[in-house]
Amino acid sequence: MELKQDEHIIRVYHHHPFPFIVQVIKAVGASIPFFFLLFLISGALTSQQIIIVNFIIIGLFSLVIIYLALIYWLDKLVITNKRIVHIDWKLLSKRDEGEALLFDIQDIHTQEKGLLAALYLFDYGTIRLETASSKTTVIFTQAPDPEGIKAFLSDHINACRPDADCPLPSATPVAAPATSPSTDS
Repeated sequence: MELKQDEHIIRVYHHHPFPFIVQVIKAVGASIPFFFLLFLISGALTSQQIIIVNFIIIGLFSLVIIYLALIYWLDKLVITNKRIVHIDWKLLSKRDEGEALLFDIQDIHTQEKGLLAALYLFDYGTIRLETASSKTTVIFTQAPDPEGIKAFLSDHINACRPDADCPLPSATPVAAPATSPSTDS
């Protein structure tokens, strides 16, 4: 993501951690049948072979968890003083980047599921930014506190009107799971 002239990052949002934790638990659960299969055939293997196969299984599923962690961390919603950029990593080698200018945003929709969304652990959902052009829609799934992001965006869009001075990022820390401004992509 390249910043344009006089553009400053105001806030960066990453996905909510709960869905990531669920994915990690699924990956660990997917390894269980392999360990069970190893247990069943352990009588035919030497102890050294059992240790090697255990390391192979642990190594492969560790790579899966590292992959999930990288995709989780690299996906982000970046809010600047001029636009909103969604960086969505499909694979480690494929990235989609969608953007919307602040003044083109016509509507902000949020979606959360269930009554448990009132609890921080389950307070995540989808935020959809629709622009004046019907072809441009930014969708950020597993967003932490979608209503909070919506309120922030509404205030930010109003504060950054062309006839107003858009406030630059302050030195105060941003509430988790949002991160402080950075220029990495």
